[in-house]
Amino acid sequence: MTQKNNDDILIGNKPPMSYVLALITAFSGDQKKVTLKARGQAITTAVDVTEITRHRFIKDLKVTKIMINTVEMPPREGENRSRMVSAIEITLTRDTHT
Repeated sequence: MTQKNNDDILIGNKPPMSYVLALITAFSGDQKKVTLKARGQAITTAVDVTEITRHRFIKDLKVTKIMINTVEMPPREGENRSRMVSAIEITLTRDTHT
């Protein structure tokens, strides 16, 4: 898990609960908005993290924006063409009235 800035969590190959913990930690401070970013196979993990956190840990968490796109990735070693990879950004906000 790499954090770009305070409100971005980049989803990778770790188990979903690692990212759930990062999300809970972000919202336990004064953070009001966090964006989960994932590409390719990690999109499934990003959706799982969102749902686990919303249903088990932070009930007042709302999905305020979902952005999908395709990112051109450079060729891997041994390949001669770049490849297109799906990407998603899920923006979550916490209702601070409760």
